[in-house]
Amino acid sequence: MTAYVSHTTIDCRNAYELSEWWKPVLGYVDLEGDPNLPGHEECMIRDPETGHRLLFIEVPDEKVVKNRLHLDLAAREGSRDAEVDRLVAYGAEVVADHRGIGGPGTGWVTLADPEGNEFCVVRSPAERAAATPPVHP
Repeated sequence: MTAYVSHTTIDCRNAYELSEWWKPVLGYVDLEGDPNLPGHEECMIRDPETGHRLLFIEVPDEKVVKNRLHLDLAAREGSRDAEVDRLVAYGAEVVADHRGIGGPGTGWVTLADPEGNEFCVVRSPAERAAATPPVHP
């Protein structure tokens, strides 16, 4: 017997605002019949292609240290660098830049959402496939 990941939960100060910020980042949508509204303490969004869900839930605690668990994002189209530029223009903050850590064209960039939750942007599948020899994201 095994388990599966039902959804990924992100603790936050404002569930509605943070879920609204992440929707265009990921291309996620509200659940059918359960729209997220201002004042909701729990807001869930889902990927219309895969069904993966993110639950934003309000907690009284402030974020004070690095996340122990985080999302690694890859561009559905385009490059890692173009995705980083898009997200920074949208309001993400660069926390650490590890591009080129394993040589030219490798690495990732660590960003933070408006509440300081870290996430990484790795190379796209096309970029990884074009690498010779194949290397880690």
